[in-house]
Amino acid sequence: MTSLALARARWLTGVVALLAGLGCADHDATPTAEVAEPAGALTEATAPSGFPAGSVARTAPPDNPLTEARARLGRRLFYETALSRTATISCSSCHVQEHAFSDPNPVSSGVEEQQGTRNAPALVNLAWSQRFFWDGRAASLEEQAGKPIENPIEMDLALDDAVARISENRSYVKDFQAAFAEPVTTDNLQKAIASFVRVLVSGNSPYDRHLAGDDDQFSAAAARGEQLFFGEKAACFHCHPQGALTNDGLFNDGSYRDGADEGRKAVTGRSSDLGKFKVPGLRNIAVSAPYMHDGSLATLRDVVEQYVAGGLGHPSTDPQIVPLQLSSDEIDDLLEFLDALTDSDFLNDQRFRLAP
Repeated sequence: MTSLALARARWLTGVVALLAGLGCADHDATPTAEVAEPAGALTEATAPSGFPAGSVARTAPPDNPLTEARARLGRRLFYETALSRTATISCSSCHVQEHAFSDPNPVSSGVEEQQGTRNAPALVNLAWSQRFFWDGRAASLEEQAGKPIENPIEMDLALDDAVARISENRSYVKDFQAAFAEPVTTDNLQKAIASFVRVLVSGNSPYDRHLAGDDDQFSAAAARGEQLFFGEKAACFHCHPQGALTNDGLFNDGSYRDGADEGRKAVTGRSSDLGKFKVPGLRNIAVSAPYMHDGSLATLRDVVEQYVAGGLGHPSTDPQIVPLQLSSDEIDDLLEFLDALTDSDFLNDQRFRLAP
């Protein structure tokens, strides 16, 4: 979606919210009415190749066991614009399913079209992650879930106010009772959203099927790209190991420029963390452009070519990032492999959407 189209969509959403709440102040915006939900269990997903075997439910913390009621409630909240101060922005505004739940714009727009500084990352297979946000400042999906709601340039709504709004809707109150056996609270609001993000599991790309022995859609070029990716010539696997395709670490990948976003350093204050950002998982990477934490690279070819060049040359760059001796044909093969990480079933899974 272009920036103009996104702005129009948000404007129309705001008009609808305004018409629905005439006579009420902006901060009194009410949640959407109860909506139909697509059929099919959300919690049946199992781990893709490269992750610890078993059901995704095994990744949930003891104080937030994964249940169908919690995941379905979280899905509803994920699309809920009442969780923003202006009742125009939802989680789904910046995390679009067709783009692997990432933002197709270089940086995300929040309430009143305020511009952030980072590209909203894809929400794929995060159930197995140990840190969240580009700078790794959240240690759990539950902790992560509330921060965009309260962020003044994202959704800009205090969690207590979000709870008050949601509590005005009897169908939400009913859903929270079913999921948590208690009224809406800031704690269980975050737990519900985390439960939905936890079930966003992608594991049926041509690469995944290749790992299972089915090469029908895994081309010879993709196979050559795989050898490069997991070999020392391209050495991508040091940060993107086989199967999981991320080591969940924080590294300076050569994208840092003087005066730019300091990344992890802004969290820890350590100079050694300058320009470090979380290593993203690569499943569905071909549909989650633009790339890097700031959306500065428009295409996957741009990304590969920057790595081939050894980054931008800043002295803070991780020593693993060095110039690569790859031919144009080898770059093409790498791109073919990255394209084979696209899971069309995940991108079109109706269970992750709310019916109109």
